[in-house]
Amino acid sequence: MFDMARRTTAPPPDEDFEERIVDIDVSTEMRTSFLEYAYSVIYQRALPDARDGLKPVQRRILYSMSEMGLRPDRGHVKSSRVVGDVMGKLHPHGDTAIYDALVRMAQPFSMRLPLVDGHGNFGSPDDLPAAMRYTEARLAAAAMLMVQSIDEETVDFKPNYDGQETEPTVLPSAFPNLLVNGAAGIAVGMATNMAPHNLVEVIAAARHLIKNPGATLDELMRFVPGPDLPTGGSIIGLAGVRDAYETGRGTFRMRAKATIEQVTPRRKGIVVTELPFNVGPERVITKIKELVTSKKLSGISDLKDLTDRHKGLRLVVEIKNGFHPEAVLAELYRMTPMEETFGINNVALVDGQPLTLGLKDLLQVYVDHRIDVVRRRSTYRRRKREDRLHLVDGLIVALLNIDEVIQVIRSSDDSSEARTRLMQVFELSEIQANYILDTPLRRLTRYDKIELDRERQTLQEEIAELTAILSSEDRLRRVVSTELAEVAKTYGTPRRTVLLEAGVVTTPGAIPLEVADDPCLVLLSSTGLLARTGSAAPLGSGEDRSAHDVLVSVVRSTVRGEVGVVTSAGRLIRVSVVDLPTLPPSANPPSLSGGHPVSEYVALTAGEVVVGLGSLDPEGPGLALGTAQGMVKRVVPEYPANRNDFEVIGLKPGDSVIGAVELPAEDHDLVFITSDAQLLRFPASSVRPQGRPAGGMAGIRLDEAAKVIWFGAVDPAREARVVTVSGSATALPGTEPGSGKISDYAEFPAKGRATGGVRAQRFLKGEDLLVLAWAGPAPIKAVSSTGKPVELPAELGRRDGSGIRLSAAIAAIGGALGSGPADGQGDGGSAGYLDGQEGVPASTPDEQLF
Repeated sequence: MFDMARRTTAPPPDEDFEERIVDIDVSTEMRTSFLEYAYSVIYQRALPDARDGLKPVQRRILYSMSEMGLRPDRGHVKSSRVVGDVMGKLHPHGDTAIYDALVRMAQPFSMRLPLVDGHGNFGSPDDLPAAMRYTEARLAAAAMLMVQSIDEETVDFKPNYDGQETEPTVLPSAFPNLLVNGAAGIAVGMATNMAPHNLVEVIAAARHLIKNPGATLDELMRFVPGPDLPTGGSIIGLAGVRDAYETGRGTFRMRAKATIEQVTPRRKGIVVTELPFNVGPERVITKIKELVTSKKLSGISDLKDLTDRHKGLRLVVEIKNGFHPEAVLAELYRMTPMEETFGINNVALVDGQPLTLGLKDLLQVYVDHRIDVVRRRSTYRRRKREDRLHLVDGLIVALLNIDEVIQVIRSSDDSSEARTRLMQVFELSEIQANYILDTPLRRLTRYDKIELDRERQTLQEEIAELTAILSSEDRLRRVVSTELAEVAKTYGTPRRTVLLEAGVVTTPGAIPLEVADDPCLVLLSSTGLLARTGSAAPLGSGEDRSAHDVLVSVVRSTVRGEVGVVTSAGRLIRVSVVDLPTLPPSANPPSLSGGHPVSEYVALTAGEVVVGLGSLDPEGPGLALGTAQGMVKRVVPEYPANRNDFEVIGLKPGDSVIGAVELPAEDHDLVFITSDAQLLRFPASSVRPQGRPAGGMAGIRLDEAAKVIWFGAVDPAREARVVTVSGSATALPGTEPGSGKISDYAEFPAKGRATGGVRAQRFLKGEDLLVLAWAGPAPIKAVSSTGKPVELPAELGRRDGSGIRLSAAIAAIGGALGSGPADGQGDGGSAGYLDGQEGVPASTPDEQLF
């Protein structure tokens, strides 16, 4: 312990200057000053009162705005006007603190039930509000409940800082504001952090406590199961919430509300619509960008903030193909503010003392305060009505004796004598006599007598009702409960925050972040849809259904591999398999209605169409191509690794690729079918594999004006069929059904390459060409342009016979998938059929494959 001197100077009464030195104890001075400072911060700034849930600055703002007449039915005024009035009369601690408190009470993302109606930029969870000179404010409807009946002696008043004004020590608070809106503040040596709750739930618990003062915490938690945050989201784990309700301290986890949606035709994404309390979208966006840049978080291709005034918060996190959205979402919860912890610390002032309160304590303090407010209000109202009844009784006496009253007044020398004589003659009190003297003669009519009688009866009934309330504690509590129920009915809103037990929440921890590179099949349908299966198991033919879609091509691949799309222009375009939609594994055969149009993955020129798929595996079988002018080519599978688009055949002017198939083995036949009904089959071994720039070899000799309409591969060792459909060259495509015929493939003799082939169908009258053909194993399926099945005629024995009139125009033909080789791919240019949904849309011109 040591002493130090503090030097003070004061001007002497005369011109002589005298220096005074006062010795003080430093530790005593520091202790006293610190305690005064701590007391000021705790009681005058940082902690809310448990009764109305307001800090002093908030209480002064609401009271001042009420005194200024800034009610919800009045116009807004500049926020600076409110701040100036509060600072000048009640709160001399700086305009910044006042304006910050005003702004928070106007923010719907900070308050569960805002108390200030703001007009202008009052900020966001990420941004500060505009300056007070730019914004306007008035009281919200809920704030009127806070100051309701404040002029009826319901609360005590105290002098302001300079003694020239008075201010309320607490507001009447017609709803439990502290629990509904929460609070946050840092004092000296203590702090408070209280979560907002749902108004309807809190009032229900308060009413239960009013009716059952001995209610347990479990009973109250049936009404208030947990916080209800202004920004919604979810609360994970309620054990910490119960601890807070029991002891006043506890923690819980807040989680953003996110759903996995198809954000683009080719990509899935995570759509965030609600964030944890006090977390803004910019904070989340910044953290995600930081994690992606530092490569601590994978699988995100894009991040967009689509928040607006109409849809509200909407953050779209686009997921890369090949990543599980559920796993990426779990990483976002773990590494970003999309999941935060809220620590409850229910510290509030009770009778001037800072205490840590549980749920029941908070409700009990409020209920006691509200009962006291209603009792004081009832006492005030009864006294006012008794005073008014006393005046009405005197006025009625004067009306009944109006002539005598006038005579007494006229015969008196002055008002004092008139008052005294009225009191003596009619046995009136001084207050009644003065009221009679002040009443205008126009009030003393017969009609006023009737009105006064009615008013006296009403006053007597109201006084009796108020007396009954004040004389019965149960009735007083029922009044409080009824008023709270009306508040809940008027201002209640549905719960925004979902409460989840920790064990109920399933975390996708077992899901890997990236999709495994499993084997799969890539499928191309006749309506131009691309998809992949979940595995490389052969697809069964399944049951015949009301609608199906024919598969044009099927190739083996892996989920993270690539396949080539072959076009009629002789181009091969790489497509990432992981970008393709996965067919549901439950369908047998799986429905390709969930596929995506091929035009979303490749850019086609005018007149260019997709004719098939091919594997990019250098150890694979390679492609076999057939062109409209009869050229055939087997492509050596040596594709450039650094190019996504390259030629696989050198086409002559006017020529185009008609079919592209993977060749399973050299003992298969390559088959051409022409428009003049000629079919040529020859061994694939007769065609020498060539490099990409080569133009191929002569495949079939064509007559003048004829062209190839189908090219594919068929296994001669298996039972196969040939389907041909004839029509007229003058008919519009798809308008006439034409004639169809099914023949046994073995009936067509094999001939050498570059020969003319044999006739496949005899034309009927009015027919002059084949419009569609196909060869492959049975069973055979045919579909229209809308994907509906078309019935084919019975099989004929003669290969060169004529066809039978069809019931509808055919757009595509295919064989059974799964009945072919062990690789799961059937023979032919159209690899198989696939059941789908009714009304599969027809291909666009760029997607049309036939």
